[in-house]
Amino acid sequence: MRQTQFAAVATMAAVLMITGCTTNNNVDTTKTTAIQPAAKDVDISDLAQGKAQFRDANYGLAEQHFRKAVELKADNAEAWMGLAASYDELGRFDFADRAYGQLLKVAGRKPQIVNNMGYSQLLRGNKKKARALLLEAKAGMADPTVVNANLALLNKG
Repeated sequence: MRQTQFAAVATMAAVLMITGCTTNNNVDTTKTTAIQPAAKDVDISDLAQGKAQFRDANYGLAEQHFRKAVELKADNAEAWMGLAASYDELGRFDFADRAYGQLLKVAGRKPQIVNNMGYSQLLRGNKKKARALLLEAKAGMADPTVVNANLALLNKG
């Protein structure tokens, strides 16, 4: 009986070895499709998320999204502006200054940027510097409503 079992196992092993070693000239013509990743511009998504978090006063989360947006697209002025403003709200003025520096390189010295830089100085308590920046911004803006509000804050304090 043992010999019969051995013979059966040996035969099975031989069949497996032979079929495993043969080649099949059939070509696989099965069509496969890959699911493409959803096309999205990550920096735009992060920019939108940063704005939403900033509006909701979640400045830490806003900073994370704006930082990711500028890492992905270093010439995105809007993301640099949001990043600088987020750092201002977090009291990280050293980082805000760096972000404003990059923003000026990317977008130039525009009144809206100078206004934000003035507000940043206001938050720090640097009234003289804040006033100079805000007046510079006001001179270049067609509608100085925002700058006037910042100047009112400066005069109030």
